[in-house]
Amino acid sequence: MAQADLVNFPAAADPKEVGYRIARRFIAGKHMLHAGKWISYPETFYWTGAINYAHLTGDVELMQAMKGRFSKLTASEPQLLPIKNHVDLNMFGSLPLRLYQLTKDKSYLDLGLPYADTQWELPDNVSQAEKDWAQKGYSWQTRLWIDDMYMITIVQTAAFKATGESKYLDRAAKEMVLYLDKLQRPNGLFYHAPDVPYYWGRGNGWMAAGMTELLHMLPEDHADRPRILKGYRRMMKSLKQQQRKSGMWNQLIDEADCWAETSGSAMFAYAIISGVKQGWLGAKQYGPVARRAWLALANYVDDQGAVSEICVGTNKKNDKQYYYDRPRHSGDYHGQAAYMWCVNALLEGKE
Repeated sequence: MAQADLVNFPAAADPKEVGYRIARRFIAGKHMLHAGKWISYPETFYWTGAINYAHLTGDVELMQAMKGRFSKLTASEPQLLPIKNHVDLNMFGSLPLRLYQLTKDKSYLDLGLPYADTQWELPDNVSQAEKDWAQKGYSWQTRLWIDDMYMITIVQTAAFKATGESKYLDRAAKEMVLYLDKLQRPNGLFYHAPDVPYYWGRGNGWMAAGMTELLHMLPEDHADRPRILKGYRRMMKSLKQQQRKSGMWNQLIDEADCWAETSGSAMFAYAIISGVKQGWLGAKQYGPVARRAWLALANYVDDQGAVSEICVGTNKKNDKQYYYDRPRHSGDYHGQAAYMWCVNALLEGKE
C-alpha cells in the first residue's frame, strides 16, 4: 500500500481521537484577538479546522457548536469581525467561505467574499509601495513576509472554491510565485524576512502549508503550477533532511541545540502528509517522515486537547537569541490549528 505509513496508528496517536479532543477544546475556548480588537488568524484557522473535522467525521454535535459560535459572533459580537485592511485580518474571510461551501447559506458568502476581494482593491490611504505592488498585479497587502503565503492563499483559494471564479486562484498563484522567487533560499527553506536571516519554524510552516493549500486547488495545466510544485518539493527535501530523530523540527530549523516546537512541526507534517497522499512526494521516501512526525506530535497533546511547546506569536527580529528565548505556551491557537490540519489530512479519504 503506497500510503501504509499514514494508517494504523497506535491508540495514543489515533488521528480521529486526537482530533476529537483538540476540536472540542475550541467549543468553550476564549477568543484569541488580534491587537485586542478582532478575531485573530490563529482563532480563524482553529475554528475552520474544527469545522473540517466535524464534516469529515460526521460529528453533527460539533458542527452545530461551530455554527452556533459563528452565529453568536455575527449577531452579538460584530465588533470582533476583522476590518479589511491587513493581510493578517483579511484571511478571516476563509472561515465564512468554508461555511458557505458546506451549507450554501448565502449569508456566509456575502460576509466572506469581500475579505478576498479587498486584498486586490486598492483603498484610498495607501503608500506608494502598496500602489506599486497593485500596479504589478499583486495584492496591495504584499510585504514579503513568509506568513503572508498562508494568509493570502487561504482566503483566495476559499473564494475560488466558493465561487468557481478562476481569478481568485490565479491571484494566489501569482503571489506565491513572487514569494518563492524572492524569498526561498538555496537550501529550500525561508528566512523569516529578507532582513532576518533565520529559519524560524512556524514562519516556514506558513509557507509550507500555503503551498500545500494551493497545490490542492491548482489544475495540472495551470501555468504557475510547475513553479510552485518545484518550490514545494525543494522545501520538503530540506525538511526531510532537517527532521530530528524524535520526529520533530526545532524552533530554528537548522539549529540542533534549539528546542522542538510543535506548531511549525505540525505545519510541516501537514504538508508532507498531503504530499504523500496526493502523489506530489514519493511515499517510500516521505511516508516514514510523515509517520515519525505525527507519532512525535501526538505526545504533546494532553487529555483536555491542549497542545504544549507552542511558540507564542512572534514578530521578526534580527537576533538569533530572540528565537531561542520565545515563550512556549500550551493551548495556544497557533498550534491547535496546525494540529487540526494534520488530523484532517490523515482522515481525508477514509470512510
